[in-house]
Amino acid sequence: MEPMKPMKPMKPMKNMAPMKPMEPPDSSWWPGGLSDPSSTGSQNGVSYAFFAQQRRLVVKQNGTVRQYDTEGHRITGVSQQQQNAEGGAPTFASQDGPVKLSSLKEV
Repeated sequence: MEPMKPMKPMKPMKNMAPMKPMEPPDSSWWPGGLSDPSSTGSQNGVSYAFFAQQRRLVVKQNGTVRQYDTEGHRITGVSQQQQNAEGGAPTFASQDGPVKLSSLKEV
């Protein structure tokens, strides 16, 4: 049986390239006059931006942009059923649990 050969030393790793800064969210679709959004996102063709200072949720769905009063809900995310009784209406996550878009007052 032949003796094992020693392992060759590893080559040094290359330095990592610096990370690019995060791009700001695309604000071209929501109305002007709102502060910076606290959260934004999109799913299944629905985009949203939540503005905590103004208590506003702006939703773009099927090319239409609408604003809603969030009534104290702090929106942190969105989910959407493919098809349900509301035709796939989005539901938003908040500190109080799920919030249906249909439960918010459009402004």
